[in-house]
Amino acid sequence: MSPDKLINAFDKTLRIFSGISSAHRPYPSATLAIGALSEADRRHSAGLMRINHVGEVCAQALYQAQSRFARNEATRQQFVMAGQEEMDHLGWTAERLKELGARASLLNPIWYAGSYAMGAIAAQMGDAYSLGFVVETERQVEAHLDSHLSLLPAEDGRSRAIVAQMRDDEIAHGAAAAELGAAELPAPIKLGMTCISKLMTKTAYYI
Repeated sequence: MSPDKLINAFDKTLRIFSGISSAHRPYPSATLAIGALSEADRRHSAGLMRINHVGEVCAQALYQAQSRFARNEATRQQFVMAGQEEMDHLGWTAERLKELGARASLLNPIWYAGSYAMGAIAAQMGDAYSLGFVVETERQVEAHLDSHLSLLPAEDGRSRAIVAQMRDDEIAHGAAAAELGAAELPAPIKLGMTCISKLMTKTAYYI
């Protein structure tokens, strides 16, 4: 990697950790009033949105690794495009955490490093399996976001709008990866992904 690209990658990573990543698309909650939340509901919403923010930190790491090591240009471009949309999600969840008076996860560097490693490993298996990793990831993320729509307080329309848009985008990313020729992942890999996801969500809610 050239020095310029290395510097740009380092700067992008710092922005991801710091929560100052900017979105290119409009904030889904911009036109919604800030509803009155009880202190318990505010903490609960903050915990759920912190989980979602961690998920977007992981998504950035995955797509950066997969795009870097992709063998086919069409596959690489799909990872780059999806990563750009995920950057919107990162900015939206960071903004919502600020509105809720909450911080991002203290463990973001660990989740980022682990996700980058997984993305690199998936890419080394070949583009078909790397795309299959995306399909399975987005399937699990879709289910996770659906659960958040039922868990978020009814009064928290701003968080709900963000999560709903994120879910629609994740479905589209999975469908695009499938169309490019994603391979079905072995069951043990899917199970491992599920276990890691559960560990992340349970930890990020609090830390």
